[in-house]
Amino acid sequence: MEIKSKVQFADEKLKESFYNLKNGDYQEKELFKFLTQTFENLEENAFCGIQIKKKLIPKEYVGKFGITNLWKYDLPKGWRLLYSIIGSEVVVICLVLEWMNHKDYEKCLRY
Repeated sequence: MEIKSKVQFADEKLKESFYNLKNGDYQEKELFKFLTQTFENLEENAFCGIQIKKKLIPKEYVGKFGITNLWKYDLPKGWRLLYSIIGSEVVVICLVLEWMNHKDYEKCLRY
């Protein structure tokens, strides 16, 4: 099933971090490009990531963001984007929670 969505950041600090990547070093600019493409993909299909089992959702995310689902999107070079799908059938929002390298992703989800 494909559902269009609007991408939003979980908080202003994360949004600021994203835009700061644009003016960073080569690796940060590259990550900015990967994330920008990912956000476009999420806007076309909120379900293009891989759903994380509910029992693996970090309690920190549930408490901080009040989410009931968690999705990951595999970025190039081992990076991961974590997001949650919120809203109704009228408006679907992909709430970007965090991006991290693969090592931190495994630690976050206790793999």
